[in-house]
Amino acid sequence: MMIEQTSISEVLLITNKKFGDNRGWFSEVFRLSEFEKAVGGQYKFVQTNESFSTHNILRGIHYQNPYPQGKLVRVVSGEVFDVAVDLRKNSPTFKQWVGVTLSAQNGKQLWVPPGFGHGFYVTGDHAHFVYECTDYYSPKTEHCIMYNDLELDIEWPVLNGENPLVSEKDRKGKAFKDALVFD
Repeated sequence: MMIEQTSISEVLLITNKKFGDNRGWFSEVFRLSEFEKAVGGQYKFVQTNESFSTHNILRGIHYQNPYPQGKLVRVVSGEVFDVAVDLRKNSPTFKQWVGVTLSAQNGKQLWVPPGFGHGFYVTGDHAHFVYECTDYYSPKTEHCIMYNDLELDIEWPVLNGENPLVSEKDRKGKAFKDALVFD
């Protein structure tokens, strides 16, 4: 595993090495000892989520407060532009965001720590998305910030000027200025 810091040091980009030959390939997707060394602490993954979306779907910006989830996200088929937004009021990177392309082809994963919002936009034909979570899903504490919030100004790579397809929940997301952030 190659682990790199992004422009927000706690958000990590993890690239897995693939070993292959004419039969196919093998990749070690996760190694606890390397992960804990990189994040500077211990996290326990308690839930694995999987989703499938088609081209031009945008999901997010989602988070839970209380019971924030850290997420280790990856794409097993297809491609997304994945975003993490710092929602920790006392952080020097508060309301900054990181966006990276994750795909089955590039084998990259993103560590989105607790206290961050998360979303993704499907840039390929589809995206089969898998993520490990450090806390259980808690619908009563789930929140959503508008993906196109002007204050956050996330540069989604929307193709051909299309409006992304979003769920009703995402359409009703709050403005960042009204969001419940972390102290």
